[in-house]
Amino acid sequence: MSIQKSGEMYLETIFVLQAEKSGVRSLDVAEHMNFSKPSVSRAMKLLKGEGYIDIDKDGFITLTPEGNAIAAKIYERHTLLTQMLVRLGVDAETASEDACRIEHDISDASFAAIKAYFSKQG
Repeated sequence: MSIQKSGEMYLETIFVLQAEKSGVRSLDVAEHMNFSKPSVSRAMKLLKGEGYIDIDKDGFITLTPEGNAIAAKIYERHTLLTQMLVRLGVDAETASEDACRIEHDISDASFAAIKAYFSKQG
């Protein structure tokens, strides 16, 4: 099953918010992403239907193991690509925005090569 870029962005946001707070709801995701609550609610229903998240009776969202794996992968890409661009002289805000665009399109092979290269650089 393949997930769209927007789904990856939502999963990454939930992943980040779960690290910051004890419970994540659709409203938290909407505020963090600056999206409308109806848009986020539709996305959460789709992600739940695809098995990437669970939503309890109180509206708290948790990532399923599959959703967590995707979110962690995207977050790692975002973090490393941002760091790489900053080391190359790009300002932090632009680096983060560009990393967000790149993280969804870069192949696993290219990302692994970048990761290996920068791990050798220290």
